[in-house]
Amino acid sequence: MLILTSVLTTGALTLTACGSRDDNAKGGGDGDTTTLTIGVDAPLSGENSATGLGIQYGAQIAVDDANKKNTVPGVKFQLKALDDKAQPATGQQNASALVGDKTVVGVVGPLNSGVAQSMQQVFETANLVEISPSNTNPELTQGKNWQTDKKRPYKTYFRTATTDALQGGFAADYAFNGLKKKKVFVVDDKQTYGAGLAKIFKEQFVKLGGKAVGTDHVNTGDKDFGSLVTKIKAAGADMVYYGGQYDESELITKQLKAAGAKIPLFGGDGMFTPTYIETAGDAAEGDLVTSVGVPVETLPAAKEFIATYKAKGYKGDYGTYGGYAYDAASAIINAVKAAKAANGDKLPTGDDLRSKVVEEVGKSDFEGITGKVSFDEFGDTGNKQLTVYQVKSGKWEAVKTGTYTG
Repeated sequence: MLILTSVLTTGALTLTACGSRDDNAKGGGDGDTTTLTIGVDAPLSGENSATGLGIQYGAQIAVDDANKKNTVPGVKFQLKALDDKAQPATGQQNASALVGDKTVVGVVGPLNSGVAQSMQQVFETANLVEISPSNTNPELTQGKNWQTDKKRPYKTYFRTATTDALQGGFAADYAFNGLKKKKVFVVDDKQTYGAGLAKIFKEQFVKLGGKAVGTDHVNTGDKDFGSLVTKIKAAGADMVYYGGQYDESELITKQLKAAGAKIPLFGGDGMFTPTYIETAGDAAEGDLVTSVGVPVETLPAAKEFIATYKAKGYKGDYGTYGGYAYDAASAIINAVKAAKAANGDKLPTGDDLRSKVVEEVGKSDFEGITGKVSFDEFGDTGNKQLTVYQVKSGKWEAVKTGTYTG
């Protein structure tokens, strides 16, 4: 039997049971204070953990801020973070565990779109809101036929990251018109996020007049990409586009450059982490990524968040999704506040609270640290900004920021 271990991060409150009812727990010694839990699901160890930890601690800071500011009078929030190891089956088990905890009023995560697919129905059935700060696959909010017939499959699912429908096209436009690349070799990791993003990039790049001189796939966890490098060199590509995470792409670019192919590797937000540069070393120079939003360091509202993250010594990378996790958790907290206000300033209990939180999240309209937080009829973010980053002198540097409309 698999035992799920919950991680209560620094500053979390201890959960105290309240009688035999399934209502939200009362905090011991806090009088009328009710303790509510915000769940987090992300890869906290192994592959993708640098970005996963950024999600965990981004949400943690939002919880700590809400408690410090007494955002919801009479309510204390705590975080419950579960490690999905970037595995859909584990994510589904985590979703069931979070649903089973009656104090959980909302969930931030997961990181990976493939994991999200395994969790959505679980949360929908329990009417528990889920807000991902990083999922970008269009199918999650607009259905499998999103290109021709958009239909929202799950009313409890939202995201603060924009979709690959925009990210893939934004990257293709920059590659063709900005970098003047004409021949691209497209690779993906066969996962929901990576394959979907690579497909959209390829379609848009060809539509613009570029040529896809080759395609291939790798497996997550692969380390030796010798045969792939040989194919890329033989194809005469002037760029490689990779759909997937940093764990594999950082090795692909290193082996590609070592074999003498001095061409850039371009990828999506799954590659946007300092870990990519640290592992690839000099081979990363000139490589590119797209990521959601604008550089968090340039946002005045995020200064305190960044300072807190660094002061706490939190692990992981706050720059990719940490700010979006903060805003996702804030949306849940604000929804609890609105649900309480709409109920005569009394906190709804049990399933009624979860239902009200889903409803109020959909009405979100506030300034977060990454910009305005709102959701459309599909649960997608109203923030459509994207940024292209390039490795220059060993660091990611923003080279283009904007929106993409197709």
